[in-house]
Amino acid sequence: MHTPRIWAVVPAAGIGRRMGSEIPKQYLKALDYTVIEYTLRKLAAVPQVHEVIVAISENDHWWQALDFRFKKTVRTVDGGEQRIHSVLNAVESIEQEFSPNDWILVHDAARPCVSLLDIQKLITAVEAHPCGGILATPIHDTVKRAVVDSEMIDATVERNRLWRALTPQLFRAPLLLQGLRAGSRRVSDITDEASAMELLGYHPQLVEGQASNIKITQADDLELAEFFLGQEAHTWGF
Repeated sequence: MHTPRIWAVVPAAGIGRRMGSEIPKQYLKALDYTVIEYTLRKLAAVPQVHEVIVAISENDHWWQALDFRFKKTVRTVDGGEQRIHSVLNAVESIEQEFSPNDWILVHDAARPCVSLLDIQKLITAVEAHPCGGILATPIHDTVKRAVVDSEMIDATVERNRLWRALTPQLFRAPLLLQGLRAGSRRVSDITDEASAMELLGYHPQLVEGQASNIKITQADDLELAEFFLGQEAHTWGF
């Protein structure tokens, strides 16, 4: 039987307006490398990852300037208007290559601080799951719901069963492709890959990850990411 492979998909077509920068956030420098270089180096270091597919904008002027030096193959595809379109394009680009037993691991380009231990934890946790699962963290803060079109509090939300979704998100390749195709007709309902699987009626596994796995969205996030990356620099050696 074919040994299951993991194909890593990185949606990186966004421009990150909230960063207030002319350069997309994934190409901003964080310590010695760009954000996306840290992200891709980590994915390439995962032994089970067969190949990395990055979805970039057709107007991307920064990708070609990067210098990747690791043994995993990295290819690019055209990204789409929304995240789901970028991921779908990437998965469809390898549809003729992956087997029914293979997996797709989707990770945000702007999450360079993900722990390799967490990625392995996710892989191990979902290997027998019918569809797959995601890294996530339980919500401990009090959560408020706002009045519609207002910044006033409407109600306090019960937090006991609430989790904050992270990436990577890891799903069986044929199922994810099916979910993404179904979700592409309901874009507003699909904010991550897990929601595409939920659309098909599945219940993905929640795997607790480290809170340091932040997504760089605003300018302050870059400083925090540099702190976390600096903390692990002695382990990586780059």
